Amino acid sequence: MSVVSNTTTIGSIGAPSRRNTELLMLAFAVVIPVFAYINVGLAIDGTVPAGVLGMGLGMALLAAVAHIVVRRFAPYADPLLLPLATLLNGLGLVLIWRLDQSERLRQLGQGTAASNQLMWSTLGVAGFVIVLIFLKDHRILQRYTYISMVVALVLLAAPAFFPAREEDFGAKIWIRIGSFSIQPGEFVKIIIAVFFAGYLMVKRDALALASRRFMGLYLPRGRDLGPILTVWALSILILVFETDLGTSLLFFGMFIVMLYVATERTSWILFGLLMSAAGAAAVATFESHVQQRIVAWLNPMAIFLPPEQRPDGLISDQAAQALFAFGSGGVLGTGLGQGHSDLIGFAAKSDFILATVGEELGLAGMMAVLMLYALIVQRGIRTGLAARDPFGKLFAVGLSGAFALQVFIVAGGVMNLIPLTGMTMPFLAQGGSSVITNWALIAILIRISDTARRPAPAPAPSPDAEPTQVVRL
Repeated sequence: MSVVSNTTTIGSIGAPSRRNTELLMLAFAVVIPVFAYINVGLAIDGTVPAGVLGMGLGMALLAAVAHIVVRRFAPYADPLLLPLATLLNGLGLVLIWRLDQSERLRQLGQGTAASNQLMWSTLGVAGFVIVLIFLKDHRILQRYTYISMVVALVLLAAPAFFPAREEDFGAKIWIRIGSFSIQPGEFVKIIIAVFFAGYLMVKRDALALASRRFMGLYLPRGRDLGPILTVWALSILILVFETDLGTSLLFFGMFIVMLYVATERTSWILFGLLMSAAGAAAVATFESHVQQRIVAWLNPMAIFLPPEQRPDGLISDQAAQALFAFGSGGVLGTGLGQGHSDLIGFAAKSDFILATVGEELGLAGMMAVLMLYALIVQRGIRTGLAARDPFGKLFAVGLSGAFALQVFIVAGGVMNLIPLTGMTMPFLAQGGSSVITNWALIAILIRISDTARRPAPAPAPSPDAEPTQVVRL
């Protein structure tokens, strides 16, 4: 008879990887859009769409490739991020295809948006795979703090030197080379988050200092206002030269969120809100495009008055049509394929695709879609809290904050809570730059979460430790 004394080493038992959970949820994320696709076909002409098999197999293949790469290169990553992104991307494909079937839009020369979106989605998943394979450690990006700032400024300035076409609706947000176009502002939100995270990690102690207390708030020192004034000025320049209200709000808001997380000073949020309002109000006094957005926000239904009774600058019925769509949808919606949001001629390519969700899926569907976005933001912030390095914390929170701000700006504009900005609804609306960027954003959050959740390596045994003894009786 023998007794073997065993010892347990701290960290030898690793945390569960949750990859099987991710695979199960991915299956649901593929099946739900496929059933929605069939539902649209039955609602429109009473038949199952001919491309349902190809659509289902295509989505399943993309999801399988992404899952295999996560299982191999980020085995301890958050199990929810990939299924959530897959589900939103699949629902976006269904909504865009539904709008493609509209005779009204086909007469306007549209009707191929879904096939283009599927191509961009494939490129987005390819970018997701590339990021996970080659970005072994997110902390490497910290080395490029100031290089990322230069790249971001160049990309932000580029559209101002390219004339906007008529369909850009006044905002100079595209770089066009022949028939090819990209929206650099989408890529910049990741690049500039690298700079903000790297900069604030170094300067957070100085920025957290307060000089005096006023009305319950600790006011920052005057010398520390330089960073926020610089970013504020940059956002105003974007608004002036590119008339892009959405990008301006997004970048300044992201910086304020990261600044608050780094310093834990509520006063920075107050200053940020005041400066945003002051800057937008000042630009609106001389920039006609911004004025038109504000007039349409304040008087959406006045477009149906006789021309002589309309407020100056009110030239579009988009805001009113979106409100009609939400009202028509009610609580449960008219049903997929049975709405009239195609009256907004470019709904598939912009923030107005949310009007299709509100009309055809109703309040219940709208809340479900917004909950999917909220879950991505929540998992991203949770990843930031779990990160073991300050750069990773700020970077994850910055990306999650940018994603949340973009969803709020788009949803708020379409629902008439704030002026319309024309930004793209992440994953839902058609747009190559947006799809590729958001898949890269998900990949970075997965990389940070894998690093945060990965079990610490077991410490090497001490040379003075006694060996395991076997006692024979």
